[in-house]
Order: sequence, then structure tokens, then C-alpha cells
Amino acid sequence: MSDEPAVTGRSRWGANRGIRIVAFVLFATFSAVVVFADPVLAHAGSLGAVSRSAPVPSWLVIASGAGVVGASFLFTSLLTDRQAIEGFPRRGRSLALTAVGSGLGRIARWTAVAAVPLVVAVGLIGPDAPAANLLTLVVWVVWWAGYTMTTYAVGDTWPALNPWRTVASLIPLERRSLPDWVGAWPSVVALLALVAIEVLSPVAADPRLLAAVVIGYSTVTVAGAAAFGDAWFDRIDPVARTFALYGRFAPVRRTDSGLDVGLPGAGLARDTTVSDPDDVAFIVGLVWVTTFDGLVSTAAWERVTSAVAALGVPVWVVTLAGLLGGFACFVACYWLAARGVRRTAPTYVSTRYLAGWFAPALVPIAAGYHFAHFVGYLVGFAPTIAAVVASPLAPPGSLVVLSPPGWFGAVQVIAIVLGHILAVWVAHARAFELFAGRVQPIRSQYPFALVAVLYTTVSLWIVAQPIATGIR
Repeated sequence: MSDEPAVTGRSRWGANRGIRIVAFVLFATFSAVVVFADPVLAHAGSLGAVSRSAPVPSWLVIASGAGVVGASFLFTSLLTDRQAIEGFPRRGRSLALTAVGSGLGRIARWTAVAAVPLVVAVGLIGPDAPAANLLTLVVWVVWWAGYTMTTYAVGDTWPALNPWRTVASLIPLERRSLPDWVGAWPSVVALLALVAIEVLSPVAADPRLLAAVVIGYSTVTVAGAAAFGDAWFDRIDPVARTFALYGRFAPVRRTDSGLDVGLPGAGLARDTTVSDPDDVAFIVGLVWVTTFDGLVSTAAWERVTSAVAALGVPVWVVTLAGLLGGFACFVACYWLAARGVRRTAPTYVSTRYLAGWFAPALVPIAAGYHFAHFVGYLVGFAPTIAAVVASPLAPPGSLVVLSPPGWFGAVQVIAIVLGHILAVWVAHARAFELFAGRVQPIRSQYPFALVAVLYTTVSLWIVAQPIATGIR
């Protein structure tokens, strides 16, 4: 923990000056939202040829931008009660697990193992239409949309349910150790690769191709887990790492003694882990890929790719460049913020340490935008899933897909703003854990508040865009 320099009159002036600078920049961000906001339609998700929109009034987008600015300014400038800030994340209670719960866990685990080959088989021999194929609905709606929400709303149950972990545990191979130099960089590459496959190929609309991807992922994952054990899921598998991060944000967390129930984000706020650069890259990547997944579905992105394609550049090149370039920009902004902390709050703590210390605070932003982006899938396709599950090989010819009501866009915007508020709160709590006194923690948050506003503003802008027609 670093020592806080003496607070002289000049340092107090510097702190006030820093507050004025942050306030000006945040006000400029708010003004930009006001100036460029028009009556818009929010991206609510789509599958196959199905696309839906939820109207978002201009006043709501403007009010949301004001909320983002206000929340950031409030947490970074006004909340200085160290005792209250340090005690808030520790509120909660512990619950003991019962034998009944353990038995239900075993049933759920083996049900998941049996479900994988069944849904893959339906994907291979079932209907060609993605919205009528059980595999497509299970992967994109039930699992990646619905189940992922449970990991940050309730807790990470994936280690217990993971069917590939269960199968790998039955293979009698001697487990080997992953070299330390590998780190967790393979998970960063794998995360970007999975998103690239999703947006660059017709995997979302082709059940046969999706079945091949699931089979390939299953083969690699089982082989890797059989060879390296839990280290594979801790450092290599991007899916397990995503769920683990979301689980640290959830109000319910598994402990050695049972369940720890607290406030959302409390686990992130009181965790003393310092992320390595590869972990920082994965967390920033998680924020970016969820953002990019929404971006490529907008009419604005379609216009960009069409304009570049008119110049003779293939669309896949533009999309891949956008994925990698946007990731690089998000990472660069975050590391610049970490460097900025050493100027706004002079300290001997290294930039690398600061980046690793505050990286967990980005997880609520990713969770908030994931909910905003995918809740439309879950709500809209609920009756479709029920009909297809009842008859997976011969579903009804006319499937019902719900359209969101007019107020649905407000739910998406609120989710993004709440994610931002929780992110700033987690960063604020971690700042008071790292720095002494009151002035030093507050000054350390100026650069990270700006980054949080930047990430959240991008998410708000994407949600406020009309979706493209004929997309995934």
C-alpha cells in the first residue's frame, strides 16, 4: 500500500483543480450526448432473419448520459468517508450448503453432459431455419444469453455444470502443468477468435456449421482439460474465464464454508487480487467484444462496411480490423488511465500494479451491456424455445417471436447506466483500499472515471442505434 503525501494548500488546490477538470470533461461528454441524440431505435438483438427494435426516446438517452456523468462525479469527488466505503462491500451473510443442494448439483452436471450430444444431433438433422433449430436456440439464447445472465445475477455455477470439465475428469491421463510464461494470453486470443468466428461466418444462421463449431470446441476443450486439468479453465478457456469474472461480480459467491451473499460487486470491491497484464487484457477484451457484438448489428456499422466495400475492400477485412483495432483502442485507453493515476495521485506504485488493481472494476460495465444487448433475445424467443423443445425435430411451422414493448428500451439503457455506477463504486472502494487518507484515493479515480464514462458512452450510443436489416 502506498503512502499518501502530505496535503498542503497547493495539493488541495491541485485536488480541486483536478475535480474541475474532470467535471469539465464529463460535462463535455454529456453535452455531446445532448447534441448528437436524435429519436432512435435501440438494438434489441436478432437471430437469423428475425430483427426487432425497441424505441428509445431522445430524452432517455440524454438523461442516461447525465446519469453517467453525475454518478462518476459523485463517487470520485464527494464520497470520502473511508469507514463507510470500506464497510459497504463487507455487508452480507453466509449460508451453508446442504446435502440436498449437492445432490441436485450432481443431477444438473450429468444432465448437462447428456444435453450436449443431444442438441448437437438436433443441429445436424433438425430444421435448417436457425430460429426453429434447437441447437441454435440453446447456444445463443438459452446458454450465451440466459445462462450468462445467471452468472452475474446469481453466481458462477459453471465449474459445477461444465459438461466438458466433467467428461475430462473421467479421462485417466496424468495432468501436466502449463508453463508460467504462457500466462492467460491464450484465453485473450481465444476470446477474440470466438467473436471473430461469430461475426465473420454464418455460424449464427447455419445450424450445421454451428454443430461443427460445437464439436470442434468440445474436442479441444476436453483434450486440453484432460491434459492440464483445472489450469485449462483457469487460464486458457475463454468461456470459463468469462463466467468466473461475472461470478466475482454476482451477489452470491461460493466459498469453502458455503455461500456468501452480499451486494452486487462486493466480491470485486473487497478482492485483494492484482491482475497481471494478460488478465487486464482479458477483462478489457470482455468489455470490448460485448460492445463489438452489438456494434456489428447496427445500421451505422452496415453503412461503414458498405462504403468501404465500394472501394474494393472485403467486408471481412473491415470487420476483423474493427474487432482488433477497437480492442487495441480500449486497451490503450485503459493503460493511459493507469498512467494518468500516477499524475493525478502521485505515488510510487507502478503503472502495471495500478492497471491490475483497478481492472476488476470494469466487469460491471461488461455485465450491464451484456444484459442490455441480450435480454431481447431471451424475452423475444421465450415462446419459440418452448415450442421447439416440445418438438425439436418437427417444430410448428409458425413460431411466435415476441416484439418488445415501447418501454423496453428503457430497461436496456438502465442496465448500462447501473453497470457504470457499480463499476465506479467498485473502483472507488478499491482506491480507498490501496491509498491512504481521503484526497489520494479520490484523485486516483479521475482517469478511471473518464475511461468508465468512455466505455459506457460507447455502449449507450450503440444501444441507441437502429439495427440493420437482414443481419444475424
